[in-house]
Amino acid sequence: MDKNSARARIEKLRRELHRHNHLYYVKAQPEITDFEFDLLLNELETLEKKFPEFSDDNSPTKRVGSDISEGFEQHPHEIPMLSLGNTYSREELAAFAERVRKVIDEPVEYVCELKYDGVAISLTYEQGRLVRALTRGDGVTGDDVTSNVRTIRSIPLQLSGNLQTTDNRWGTADGTTAGHVINGYPERFEIRGEVLMPLEGFRRMNEQRRKAGEQLFANPRNATAGTLKMQNSSIVAKRPLDCYLYSFAARESLFTTHFESLNACSDWGFKIPPYSKLVGSLDEVFGFIDHWADNRRELPFEIDGVVVKVNSLEQQEQLGFTAKTPRWAIAYKFKAERARTQLLSVDFQVGRTGAVTPVANLEPVPLAGTTVKRASLHNADQIAMLGLKEEDHVYVEKGGDIIPKIVGVDIGMRKGDPAPVVFISTCPECGTELTRLPGEAAHYCPNAYGCPPQIKERLEHFVSRKAMNINAAEATIELLYNEGLVHNPADLYQLRYEDVIGLDRFAERSSRNLIASIEDSKAVPFPRVLYALGIRYVGETVAKKLAIHFKSIDQLIAATKEELVEVDEIGERIAESVISFFSNEKNVRMTDELMNAGVRFAIPREEQAVSDRLGGKTFVISGKFSGYSRDELKEMVEKNGGRNVSSVSAKTSYILAGENMGPEKLKKAESLGIPVISMDDFMNMVKG
Repeated sequence: MDKNSARARIEKLRRELHRHNHLYYVKAQPEITDFEFDLLLNELETLEKKFPEFSDDNSPTKRVGSDISEGFEQHPHEIPMLSLGNTYSREELAAFAERVRKVIDEPVEYVCELKYDGVAISLTYEQGRLVRALTRGDGVTGDDVTSNVRTIRSIPLQLSGNLQTTDNRWGTADGTTAGHVINGYPERFEIRGEVLMPLEGFRRMNEQRRKAGEQLFANPRNATAGTLKMQNSSIVAKRPLDCYLYSFAARESLFTTHFESLNACSDWGFKIPPYSKLVGSLDEVFGFIDHWADNRRELPFEIDGVVVKVNSLEQQEQLGFTAKTPRWAIAYKFKAERARTQLLSVDFQVGRTGAVTPVANLEPVPLAGTTVKRASLHNADQIAMLGLKEEDHVYVEKGGDIIPKIVGVDIGMRKGDPAPVVFISTCPECGTELTRLPGEAAHYCPNAYGCPPQIKERLEHFVSRKAMNINAAEATIELLYNEGLVHNPADLYQLRYEDVIGLDRFAERSSRNLIASIEDSKAVPFPRVLYALGIRYVGETVAKKLAIHFKSIDQLIAATKEELVEVDEIGERIAESVISFFSNEKNVRMTDELMNAGVRFAIPREEQAVSDRLGGKTFVISGKFSGYSRDELKEMVEKNGGRNVSSVSAKTSYILAGENMGPEKLKKAESLGIPVISMDDFMNMVKG
């Protein structure tokens, strides 16, 4: 066979095998036997070995995985993978619908979906071919698990249909949608979903492990998470993983509703869940929840709730996001499994912020696939509400099926009149009298700079991978603290090789590595440095927004509460926490010492803006725009020296208004005399 004939045959075999994979694993409608499939696969494998120049990572023969073991790289998500807000309460679900109604002054449809108990995944396709698979990670950056995901047979490596062209774009000439049939998929897009392990496959795999004398997996989700992070994709290929996709993500607008996007993705060859339902009222949402609460055990996989999403993508745009979650979706979680066991004792732990958390030590009890020995009691109010007494028999649940917590007491099991469990009044570590802030449930140790666990946890947070990424494990921080070498993050930058060589577990190489890692951390960008400081309520996302908005630590420290609240998605609680942190002399002094050591506390001028055409101007972006997402417009504002704010105030310079701008924002802008500009006006400002 010559090369041209080989290439033609290889391409034909790949098309046929992709089609049969889809029919078998997605449609459950096989057209050929396993034997016939294997014959085609073997023929393709033989041709690919004979003509290696036609190798392709998306070939069906690659489903078997590779024996090469390599660490996972991290890549940023083009669109952040935000978590969902969740609730166990119908009242809170009704409150969510009411919040939607206050913003959207028109009928609202919802899409109800099952909440799969698996591992979130984001798949990127280019020219209809799978090019990357990322885990959620921290929502901004995820682990690249592409080689493992290629082995999952329900995930298409090559899409059905054709690449989108100007002749087959979504919709009609007048801009209206024409149904869910779409002939062309976009040149590049992301689709998101959940990798999971069906119950039958999980049971079969565990039985094989039992016969082989291997440790059993606790539950399907743990097995899925562990499998996706394996370094040997040939083993992954043997695990019974499956994948349901439920969210289309692209910068360009192709659809008008979420439900339409799911139908189109199904046409392209994705395994879209058949359980989703489009509803028009809250009563129908509750009906969907009740049905699956009663029938979830009939499903071939595990779920832990229901996800409710606003269907209209335009309405989703209007509702927007908080710093961590979309305002147009919520997860209703089913009540967790419950077990009864005996309370042995209560410990009190002090965290990084000084919050004191009571933790119950329990007689070990099996619960939802794991053995529970400890459970959170949250705070003093929770202990009082439970009426908890020493040696009580208690009911334990896994909050969200993950974190064990005590939810009740079996009073009938009490003997005599045991003493009540009393919340402590002084810090268990340093003896300082605890305080309780107004409006908060937690007790705090106020001795932030003298309480050992607070000091050590702040240091551990500072050196963590997502913060300064200093190569110092928990044991290293403990050692450096106990030796009196480090008491705050600035002390790390005063360490010398001579200080650590000879300490326990520190030989020449480990000593040099630590000092080099500290030196390397001086290149960490300002947003991560700000996160590393450990300001209360300032997580990674909030730190990035504050850093981009204020550009330097000096401008952030000088900001008033009003200026902080003007920052996109920054509320009063965060603003007050930032002001409180920098009003403390010790924190300001530590920041100065870090700056003097060479740590980056500003965004370099060359990274701040491509021009200063919008310098000093603040923008509120509202509505929907043709050809641009809001994130792209916000980035354009910042790169031209402007600032984005989320709410309209007297200090707002302009409202950039798209289609269906929020009526309340428009009304406030008119009352304050703030100019409302169009997309053309904005582009003229940017172009100068």
